[in-house]
Amino acid sequence: MRTIRLTTAQALVRYLAAQRGESDRPLFAGVWAIFGHGNVAALGEALYAVRDVLPTFRGHNEQAMGHAAIAFAKATRRRRMMACTSSIGPGASNMVTAAAVAHVNRLPVLFLPGDVFASRRPDPVLQQLEDWGDGTASVNDCFRPVSRYFDRIARPEQLLDALPRAMRVLTDPAECGPVTLALCQDTQAEAIDWPSEFFADRVWRPRRPPPDARELADAVSVLRAARTPLIVAGGGVLYAEAEGRLSDFATAHAIPVVETQAGKGILPADHPFNLGAIGVTGTAAANRAAEAADVILTVGTRLQDFTTGSRALFRGRLIGLNVQSFDAGKHGAMPLVADAREGLVGLDTALTGYRAPPEWSAAVTAWRDEWTAAAGSVTAPGNTAIPSDAQVIGAVQRAVTPGTVVVCAAGGLPGELHKLWRAEGPGTYHLEYGYSCMGYEIAGGLGVKLADPAREVVVMVGDGSYLMLNSEIATSVAMGLKLTIVLLDNGGFGCINRLQQATGGAPFNNLVPHGVDLRAHAASLGALAERVASLGELNDAVRRAQSASRTSVIVVETDPGISTAAGGHWWDVAVPEVSARPEVQVAREAYTAALAARDRRA
Repeated sequence: MRTIRLTTAQALVRYLAAQRGESDRPLFAGVWAIFGHGNVAALGEALYAVRDVLPTFRGHNEQAMGHAAIAFAKATRRRRMMACTSSIGPGASNMVTAAAVAHVNRLPVLFLPGDVFASRRPDPVLQQLEDWGDGTASVNDCFRPVSRYFDRIARPEQLLDALPRAMRVLTDPAECGPVTLALCQDTQAEAIDWPSEFFADRVWRPRRPPPDARELADAVSVLRAARTPLIVAGGGVLYAEAEGRLSDFATAHAIPVVETQAGKGILPADHPFNLGAIGVTGTAAANRAAEAADVILTVGTRLQDFTTGSRALFRGRLIGLNVQSFDAGKHGAMPLVADAREGLVGLDTALTGYRAPPEWSAAVTAWRDEWTAAAGSVTAPGNTAIPSDAQVIGAVQRAVTPGTVVVCAAGGLPGELHKLWRAEGPGTYHLEYGYSCMGYEIAGGLGVKLADPAREVVVMVGDGSYLMLNSEIATSVAMGLKLTIVLLDNGGFGCINRLQQATGGAPFNNLVPHGVDLRAHAASLGALAERVASLGELNDAVRRAQSASRTSVIVVETDPGISTAAGGHWWDVAVPEVSARPEVQVAREAYTAALAARDRRA
């Protein structure tokens, strides 16, 4: 057997560089790294040696590195991915939030935090967390609940098992999510003789399991009897590259489609069977159809509470087409475990000759037309001195060039975008709303731009999220990856302030003036920056930014008290049973009535 002598760190990066994806492209597009004493000496030296085939990118915040890697994986439909490495201690724990984002959203990222000395010679090493009841614990154990696979590498030869296990999780459609390999500092530098074949090129292709014949027959039986069927399309449709099959299926069988946040853009906004966003942040058309549907076929969605209206929206029979059995059977659904594309092919063939009744098609078309008019009215320019988020969305939509990707994550903007943004098709709408992580937006935009540098990327972000994590503006400038960032300044956490008052609470601790000159701050990070005073100026500024050569930040003031009343659905937010405030008492009565109504429909 031929062998090669390498350190653990050298073996790790050589193995990553040998992994290939479809079309024989490198599976790992690079490694995000902030070096420290837990990874610079061994892993840093190893990455330097392979920088031509496995590039290293320097971020400004470890959490942001993770967000960029997550966005890259999402934008490439999980066909490619990135790794992130940090030192021991705060560098490692900074990445835990990003790991949670990846875990919730089922996206592949490889986290490589530095760890303690396996030999324990210098215990406690700088930044080491000591647990006097567990000598094996380190801060990296925080990654365990937010990793699909976790391993601590304390011996070089452990990589021979750990790396193939990691790859199987990262590339499996059902198990996909973050992997953490905690790298003991001294182990990174140790060398052994490795079998040469361990570093042979390996191609990973997404598995496409077909549906079980019995589950398929049961689903077909229910669908054939449906008078008012509906399809809920989630992100799994995109990851299975099944948007064409879904469009053909919906058209052939006259079944309307509604979209989750992760699924928005599967069908273009002008598709005749697309009713738009579903659920708490949904369109009136989609939610009316959901309430009237007697059979709901969910495809590639995990059915979180914003999609189901906290389990109060759907009244018909659920069929769960999902590659992950855990998701396929949620909420009492009839499971149809399969790859989304293969499942739709099987359903389409078995449903030959079936079309939903014309009365149903006529009803949903009328609802769709009504919503299109309503959405157009709230996104149109108005006469108010301070615009709403919806009006800003309308101005940005009218200004961007075809093919532009919009990126967002948290606050009130995701709800408004879900309802109102008219996505052109797959890949043009990028929202992180599984974890709704404040601070994802700018780093996420960077990851989207890395995935396709030729595309224009517009990041829409509120001042709360911006102030939480904005450092990757400097990274985008340094890397020459231009973003257009539209920064909506409503003076605090406007979305939560509205929710606070809607549940009877006094406005408190949310609209706290930040006192920051946001334009000057963005400029100090290297961006082209300007503040606009009107929607007309915003339109012009977006056009200038899309023609610019580097990242631009456009600051616009918005009204924190306004959100789009049209559309939407009830959301279960618990209201206190006891309060001295009459407003809370009234809100509690309304909440109790809503719970009772949901239980009656269940």
